[in-house]
Amino acid sequence: MKYRRIFTIVIDSFGIGAMEDARDYSDEGADTLGHIDDHMPVFRIPNLMSLGLGKLHPVAHGPVPEKISGYYTRMHEASTGKDTMTGHWELMGLLITQPFLTFTDTGFPPELIQKLESETGHKVIGNRAASGTAILDELGEEHLKTGAMIVYTSADSVLQIAASEETFGLEELYRCCEIARKLTMKPEWKVGRIIARPFVGTHKGAFVRTANRHDYALKPFGPTVLNGLKNAGFDVISIGKINDIFAGEGITQAFRSQSSVHGMEQTIEQLDRDFCGLCFVNLVDFDALWGHRRDPKGYGHELELFDEKLGIVLSKLRADDLLMITADHGNDPTFKGTDHTREMVPLLLYSPSMTGTGRLKDTKSFGAAGRLIANNFRIPMPEGAVGDFSDPLN
Repeated sequence: MKYRRIFTIVIDSFGIGAMEDARDYSDEGADTLGHIDDHMPVFRIPNLMSLGLGKLHPVAHGPVPEKISGYYTRMHEASTGKDTMTGHWELMGLLITQPFLTFTDTGFPPELIQKLESETGHKVIGNRAASGTAILDELGEEHLKTGAMIVYTSADSVLQIAASEETFGLEELYRCCEIARKLTMKPEWKVGRIIARPFVGTHKGAFVRTANRHDYALKPFGPTVLNGLKNAGFDVISIGKINDIFAGEGITQAFRSQSSVHGMEQTIEQLDRDFCGLCFVNLVDFDALWGHRRDPKGYGHELELFDEKLGIVLSKLRADDLLMITADHGNDPTFKGTDHTREMVPLLLYSPSMTGTGRLKDTKSFGAAGRLIANNFRIPMPEGAVGDFSDPLN
């Protein structure tokens, strides 16, 4: 075991250029990083650049680093799909060949909505694909007046239920989401996640979603590197929505985040703890606040905030720590629609004990990240797992 602690940070949706099969997903020309860079006259991301990001993808408006530290490569997705769960599961070795169901064009079937109303005791309004903020402005006042649940979806495989924390109540919202999760286990209705979307406010224009979001995800379809680590007695600490994405599987301790900045602050706190294993972090604001809302400048500024916190992380790393920075899919904030985009993702690797640096060969799957973790802790990859990697670190 070369590294006692590995910190794996997922910048949710941080793609670095369309994959070769992007045409199959109507994503030809997508480039999350490139199109953000186009909108940032000055792009203050010195720490990302020092880890080799600019060597993987040109960053015209970013700083030119004095030197590059660590190793860097591009990872290609082997699974079918471009959603959060598929990307994260593949990072930990699990290949997904059947995409999750989506109901973007039609809304959810009447039979499902009827059962949801019957079992929760609440009427449903909405039932279509929508922006989470727009549908609150449209239906929030009706919800407050009638108590009906706002149900909607997106381009992802999700069923989202929005309700007021103050009048509907968090516990009641969570109860209804648990019922929705049970109903959507049927093959013809099976979505990847049920998401509770609590909000506050009293009128259109004043509704604000709160940090008490909760995801009810399907359990991974097989064991992942996380299960292997936990079974071998290592710590597996999750920050952000990692615990939700893996439905608690393979996690030993979980921390919820209120924002991506908060997630980085929680990661910095873990750097001061003594543990042995993996700290697995998801920073969702890049995707939820900026990618889906098609705001390249907002995304760019969020990256700058991340880079500031990354500087603190780099200063606190021990010689036997490894930092891995990657992503789970793309979400080009200038692209058509509001969906994720089928893109390559970066893998930036750094430890203070590294004596070398350089570009590694592109990987054939995101599972390369999981294989590197498994190799370090001397645990076997799960049977059937993906994860090619020519490991330069051992």
